[in-house]
Amino acid sequence: MARKYFGTDGIRGEIGKFPMTPEFALKLGWAAGKVLADDGRSLVLIGKDTRISGYMLESALQAGLVAAGVSIRLLGPMPTPAVAYLTQAFRASAGIVISASHNPYQDNGVKFFSSEGVKLADDIEERIEEYLEQDCTVVASDKLGKVEFVKDAAGRYIEFCKRALPSHTALSGLRVVVDCANGATYHIAPNVLAELGADVITIANEPDGLNINQNCGATSLKSLQNAVQQYRADIGVALDGDGDRLMMVDHKGNIVDGDQALAIIAQHRLDEGTIGKHVVGTLMSNLGLEKAIENMGLQFHRADVGDRYVMKVMNETGAILGGEGSGHVIIHDRIPTGDGIIAALQVLSAIIDSGKTLCELKQVMTKYPQTLVNVRVAQREGDTGVDLDNDKIQEAVAQVEEQLGSRGRVLLRKSGTEPLVRVMVEGEDEAETKILADLIADAVRES
Repeated sequence: MARKYFGTDGIRGEIGKFPMTPEFALKLGWAAGKVLADDGRSLVLIGKDTRISGYMLESALQAGLVAAGVSIRLLGPMPTPAVAYLTQAFRASAGIVISASHNPYQDNGVKFFSSEGVKLADDIEERIEEYLEQDCTVVASDKLGKVEFVKDAAGRYIEFCKRALPSHTALSGLRVVVDCANGATYHIAPNVLAELGADVITIANEPDGLNINQNCGATSLKSLQNAVQQYRADIGVALDGDGDRLMMVDHKGNIVDGDQALAIIAQHRLDEGTIGKHVVGTLMSNLGLEKAIENMGLQFHRADVGDRYVMKVMNETGAILGGEGSGHVIIHDRIPTGDGIIAALQVLSAIIDSGKTLCELKQVMTKYPQTLVNVRVAQREGDTGVDLDNDKIQEAVAQVEEQLGSRGRVLLRKSGTEPLVRVMVEGEDEAETKILADLIADAVRES
């Protein structure tokens, strides 16, 4: 069954426009509640980021869930991975996060976690969509759900994060600047780092409902780079609006992305003997990461883009490490979803144990230049109107691959959300990758 509402990361859109309306949120809460009630389960946790629209959607979801006979525990502003963890801790039927992650405040979204703290299975989302096409009903008054607020949710999650480091490991002596993106980690991340002994300078931790991800956080690092230099910090940590994404800055102000963080963690876990044999990236992961992982004697696997697909390949291979260059890093023996704070702690632990700076540790991976060209194409019947297998395009790809040999790679794919074809060429020489990417892009345009 083709899903009508759910994308790869829940349901998302601009507030006030379908489906991000209170009417739809109420219906969604009811539909999810009906599925859970059908399965004999009746407790849901709800967390949200700091967008002003979160209160509206939270109230509407509550009404729908309660009408279906499901009880609720409200967590308040809480990082996405915290909701995943607390869903397991409370033995809840499901967890709901109201967030649009790194998007601006005008957007919002709703995503679900199962009782195991992972994204809902496709068949569950399909059952919710079936109920979305039906009329709402209300259970008998004595069967209505109840709503309670979890007062110690933040404290529970802070303690969970701290347990991600061995009891003998402290962050004493490290000066860390943390950028909370004016999002859901504003009252979590600084406390975790400080309680573990770090000297913490915090920026973008005064959310007002409108400033989430605004010139701050994992998608806008200039402020963090400046702060690291200004305060002569050892490291900068940037989280996104819902706390599931991590980007870092070394003491020189240089950016360390998700691929580099994954390589650092992999080397540290290898040194500890706690990594297994597999690491998972995506089709977009830098070639330098693949080579670094292979140089460690480990196997590197590429999943489709999206943490849902990374997790799928991790489960198939038994990998405990996976992630994306955008900063989603999954450390499966800590928590079964991307967690920016947990990932940051793993990197900080590597710094403490090795005695090296972040700048030195990132040398475990040589980052290859990547050129990405987006070619806008005609849209036809919901798909991009171009056949990527036609002779002209494939001849261009073959020519580029022959020239690069083992020095690089080519990725050609259609966007899942826009009428675009994405051309990515990666190699040792940046100027060469630009020329070769344009060669393929021209073939796509002509086709």
